Parts: sequence; structure tokens; C-alpha cells
Amino acid sequence: MNRCRHPDHPHCTVWVMPGEHACAHGHAQPEESLSMADPEAPDVSVILPMPIAPVAALRPHLHVSGFDPRAAGGRQVLKLALRGMPSDCAAQVTLLASSRLRLENGERHSFCRTVRGDWLPVFLEFSSRGLEHGQYRIELELHSRADAHAAAHSWIATLLILAPRADASLHEIHQTFLATHKNVRVHADDASIARVGARVDGGGRVDIDVHASNAGIAHLDLAAGVGGGKVDLGFSSIAWEEDLLEIDVPAAPPVHPCPATAACLARDGAADPHGARYLRLFALDECVLGRGEAGVVDADIQLMHHGVAGPEPEGLTRRISSRHALIRRARGGFEIEDVSRYGLLVDGAWPGKHAPVALRPGMRIELTASIPGVAVLEVVAVLPNGILLQRLDAGMQHEAFYLMEPERGLGAAARLAALGLPLLFHRDGGFWHLDPASGAETPLTPDMALQALAHWPQGARFADRAYPERRDATPAHERDAA
Repeated sequence: MNRCRHPDHPHCTVWVMPGEHACAHGHAQPEESLSMADPEAPDVSVILPMPIAPVAALRPHLHVSGFDPRAAGGRQVLKLALRGMPSDCAAQVTLLASSRLRLENGERHSFCRTVRGDWLPVFLEFSSRGLEHGQYRIELELHSRADAHAAAHSWIATLLILAPRADASLHEIHQTFLATHKNVRVHADDASIARVGARVDGGGRVDIDVHASNAGIAHLDLAAGVGGGKVDLGFSSIAWEEDLLEIDVPAAPPVHPCPATAACLARDGAADPHGARYLRLFALDECVLGRGEAGVVDADIQLMHHGVAGPEPEGLTRRISSRHALIRRARGGFEIEDVSRYGLLVDGAWPGKHAPVALRPGMRIELTASIPGVAVLEVVAVLPNGILLQRLDAGMQHEAFYLMEPERGLGAAARLAALGLPLLFHRDGGFWHLDPASGAETPLTPDMALQALAHWPQGARFADRAYPERRDATPAHERDAA
């Protein structure tokens, strides 16, 4: 006696008597199983051994389940199950997730291995509220740290999540989903177990598992050809397998004694009456200009309107948005983009919202467009590794800004020396000083003696915060890192 051997119904578990042409579900049996009922067979009571195919090694992959594209704009939870991991993997694997979707429970998670050898799942909560419809990526990184019993591994994977229109039909949702995922598994709460393979336009095959329980029905009708067709499904969520691609683990870079992406050279106002008291340093891929105010803010460069008596946190400062503009590295230099409510002026003209403008030396940047002169900046120099900004308003003696590209060496030593500035750059996660004569590179820390460094401003100290005079100022990048 054998189980059903119909090739199109591998999940059928009905037993078939020798000589029967079909199982109890009506699945026709192959000839090889019928030959066992031949009266000329030497012994029909003996089940002939079947050749055993070699078992393929499990590949590391994530089983993703719980996705319901019908919950567009609402809160969703993806269940991530880790499978096929190598035996030399650590007992805890760190998961890092990033996406334009709003990840509700953070970007850092951990898979923990149980004493049985399987892995506890991770639940990734997200929301697409307020985002336009379409497809969004969730970039995943998995890291297994090396120890006495485990080797170091790193894997990457990308999940494609569909955020449909609010008025999209179930047919449109699933048709779009199937267009971007192969070998998907559709789970229904109450249906039967089925496996469906159907041809689609353009060639190839889509292999779909329809899994259900509780004696219900899950029906899939995927037509092919020019005549079209429809997809008719009863389901509660969608699941699929996502391969993990292992990548080389790079060697750990040297550790800077004072890691920082924002810092400041602060000096006594009497030390140099012609220079700014604070030279604020930023080493960010994208720097946010915005309003400076008490409490946590959304900006890196926190601007206030300056009057005769100094900074004025109220009044015209309120006309600066919390996220007013972005300065980022662009092809051939740097650019600024207006993302504010009140606008900005570049050389007296409004460039338009979300319209990046390349920055050139001598350019004048005014915040805001509705009330010019609230805060006025000038591009002093555009360097290969950064850009220098100074204030042209009443805050000129108060602060200036040096935005440098992170993890990039210094390529403009002569131009910086001509401006009377020390040669600074960012590497290994922190800020460095370069001696132009000897080529010596010195990591900057707040507690070191600095006056012996070449071109160091008189009376200046190094602070590992952009705003050392304001204890309540927490830049956006520091808040996000926390």
C-alpha cells in the first residue's frame, strides 16, 4: 500500500491499495504504482523501495508572514522567522531594519536561538499612514558576532511591501503583489490545503501555496494568455520566503578616542574680535537647518534670529521652521533644498520647495522667504570635502559653520590655511587635525592640549557637541542615534 503519488497533488496523504487506478480523492496514479498490482509480479505484498533523492542543504532564509495589504495606511505586523541558519552561527543574531515606512518598534531587533535549536521569531511593526501608495523597501541586515563557539556572519535581504491605494480592490491588490513576488504562500483562516502552479503571461511559472484549515475553501484561479483571467482568493494574510545573502564582514576600523559627527571650536569672544565665537562642525551626509529652541529639536544647524542684544529665541525666530532646509553632498559639490513652510531665498530668489540648488562661493541664503533677514548666511567656500558658511546678520560674531563630508580625508589644505582655519577633517567616526608641515594627524578630544597644534585659534577649545553653550539642544542626528 502506498500514499497517493499523483505529481500535481504532492500534499495528498490518502493511501492507495495495490491495483487501484485512483486515490479516494480521484487523483490518477502513475503507471509504476499500478504495476505493483500485476498478477505476474513476483510479490505484491512487498513494497518496492524507491530511490532516495539527496536532501538539499537548507539555505539561510527568512519566512515572512502576516502581511495584509488590505490594511493600507493602518498598523501592520510582519512575523519574521529565521530558518536554515549555519551551525556555527551565534546564539543571538542582530537584525537591523530600515525603511521609508514608519517602523513602530524601532530598527534594532534580535533573533534568539532556543535550546531545541530553532529561533524565536521577530515581529516588525510598521505603518504606511500618510505615505503615497506604491511599493516600499524594508532593508534588512543580520549580524552574527564571532565568539569562542561561533563564527562571524553577515547577511542582507530586501522585503518589498505593497502600500495600495485606499480604494484599491482585493483583486488589484493581489494582482500587484503577485507581479513582484515569485513562489509566494497565501494563508487563509478557514479553507483546505492546496498547491497551485499556473502559467502567467510572459513565460515562466508562478508557484503558489494556498494553505488553510477548518474545512473551509481557498480557491485560486490564475488564468494565462491573451484572454486574461482573474485572481479570486480567500485569505487573511500573505507569506513568503526571502533568501538571506551572506556578505563579507569587513575588518573593524580603528576606533576614534572621541567619536562624534558634530562638534564645535569654542573660544573666548575677546580672543579674536573679528572671528566667530563658535565654529560649529558637522560631518553628516545630510545636514538639516532649522529653528533653535529649548528642548529636543529636529535640526542639526539650529538657527535663531539675532538682534542687538544677541540671540532671540522668540519673535522672528518662530518664522524659521523646525526643518527648514537641507544641505547635502551633490555631484560636483553641495546643494541646498527648501523643505519649509515659510521658504528661503538664494541670492534673493525663491528656488521653490523641494527644488535643490547647487551652492557656489558667495551665495547668500536668507531664511525666510516671507520675512527676509530672519537669518542670513553666506557660502564662504566650497571645498572638496566640505563647505563653509558664515552669518551675514547680527549673528556674524556669534557663529559660523563648517559642514564636511564624513569619513573623507582633507583635500583643500591650502585653501583652509588661507582662510585662517586649522586643517580639520573627519575619519574613523571622529574629527582630526592635520599639521601641514609634518603631516601629523591628531585626533581631537575635549580634554587634550590644543594650543600647540598648527593654525589653532587662540583660546579655542574643542567640544564634542555642536552647541556646547546650550545644554538643552539635542541635534536631530544625536537624537536618532540614541
